Amino acid sequence: MQAKYVNPFTDFGFKKLFGEEASKPSLLDFLNALLPLKETIVDLTFKNTEQLGYADADRKAIYDIYCETDKGEKIIVELQKAKQNYFKERTVYYSTFPIREQAEKGDWNYQLKAVYCIGILDFTFDDYENEPDKNQVVHTIKLKNQNGKVFYDKLTYLYLEMPNFRLKEEELTTRLDKWLFFIKHLEDFQSIPAIIKDDVFTKAFEKAELALYNHADILSYEMNLKVYRDYKNTVDYAFVEGKIEGKIEGRVEKEIEVVLNANKMGLSINEISILTGLSEEEIKRILSSDH
Repeated sequence: MQAKYVNPFTDFGFKKLFGEEASKPSLLDFLNALLPLKETIVDLTFKNTEQLGYADADRKAIYDIYCETDKGEKIIVELQKAKQNYFKERTVYYSTFPIREQAEKGDWNYQLKAVYCIGILDFTFDDYENEPDKNQVVHTIKLKNQNGKVFYDKLTYLYLEMPNFRLKEEELTTRLDKWLFFIKHLEDFQSIPAIIKDDVFTKAFEKAELALYNHADILSYEMNLKVYRDYKNTVDYAFVEGKIEGKIEGRVEKEIEVVLNANKMGLSINEISILTGLSEEEIKRILSSDH
């Protein structure tokens, strides 16, 4: 059966649903359901997703979504399609940019606004395989001392392991349950489930409906979907075989294909690096080779 709605795990689909000005009500509703906030977020401002270092040689950070609340809190939302080496390190590195940008010239007392880093993962971590919470969907991480007491409460990482979300429609109770249900099953829906048929979700479904897109958007989405499927299949296969560190021939060929397709889509070398986990030097070698 042909899909009626976009795959939200593609860059194109995720931006349509949450990363555009017209999608702000959906993002607001989702964040208010997810974040451990004392007060509801009333409004958001989208910020530049490309963050630069102080010097030209510094590595950049490109977020899927970067926004600021009406109270000045910074929120990064990242969609991660498949397991990637040093993913946690990358999210920690990304969190340094919204912290550093708060520095003020002249006299400053170092008071910071809260920073939230959200990772929506289309895979599960290996870290929790032998722990009681291995099937949890939302993992909330803060800086704590040796006794488990929160040392600093203005830096929070939230990782959503979407494969662990297994609730059925009749089991949904919270607003967050409904959003996770929407994200995980959107591509499979042919109509709006009754339990999430309200104004916010109805508008989200309208943003996701492929029949409402123009020809250029459809072409962009189809190419994006192919890149997503190729890359995810490649990395998933490598992990199953236990050879994620290896350079087996089939994987290398797939990596090359993904890099070339992403380049045709107009993605920058930095964006391709984020998508594939390859270094910028490796990507440049692939693009300069005769394939």
